[in-house]
Amino acid sequence: MKERILHPINGFWVIGLVVLLCGAGIYLGPVKEYVAVPALLFLLAGLLLTGITIVQPNKAEVVTFFGKYVGTINKSGLWAVIPLSLRKTVSLRVRNFNSVKLKVNDVEGNPIEIAAVVVFRVVDSAKALFDVDNYRGFVEIQSETALRHVASKYPYDNFNETGLSLRANSDEIARQLTTELQDRLSMAGVVVLEARLTHLAYSTEIASTMLQRQQASAILSARQIIVEGAVGMVDMAIKQLKESGVVDLDEERKAAMINNLMVAIVSERGASPVINAGSLY
Repeated sequence: MKERILHPINGFWVIGLVVLLCGAGIYLGPVKEYVAVPALLFLLAGLLLTGITIVQPNKAEVVTFFGKYVGTINKSGLWAVIPLSLRKTVSLRVRNFNSVKLKVNDVEGNPIEIAAVVVFRVVDSAKALFDVDNYRGFVEIQSETALRHVASKYPYDNFNETGLSLRANSDEIARQLTTELQDRLSMAGVVVLEARLTHLAYSTEIASTMLQRQQASAILSARQIIVEGAVGMVDMAIKQLKESGVVDLDEERKAAMINNLMVAIVSERGASPVINAGSLY
């Protein structure tokens, strides 16, 4: 199906014609020579009234005549179409659909909970009514299907590895989800304005384990940075002491100083210094 824009007659003109027909029928009613004419006039007025339709803003009226699609009225106002035709209202307003929390497996097989919000609107009323049974239910089912498919293509977190992840690359995931949803919903005359994740978490049975893994990864990264900084500081301290000539250290004392400095810098707790005041001998 393809939407055809219908250009109906102004409804006020038809209502005026109905009033004239009814007035003529009332006027000719007492005249015995025109006994059948008033009935025909009232019948014609009644037929014309069946074609009167009101279109609200941001809504469309799909017109069918004895099972045949005639066209779509997408302009708001009072209009007159073919008498005895059927009209079905389709909303063209922007809508939100919040999916339920789905339990899926990411690309690594970890069970996760994920949900998304989909912003869409109908742009082809004929497809929305005639190409799918219920376009609202179609949007809901296809949104959940696309969300499952996208979630299964990426890991929840890449743990400092290359590539996209659901947690770290939300914008890229949202764009891909929008593109896939548009491919699925185009047959229903729906355009997807935005699709974005609203909930993302590990499933309850592995949440504590994965949290420990994240904490261990964060601690490892932090300790690596601390060690790299400590090595640079110790190297700078040894060089400055040697260049200034404040103290002349042999290899054994240099190794002891390096050990003490590394322990003081790298230690998670504040180091307690031991002051050497010299010896009696």
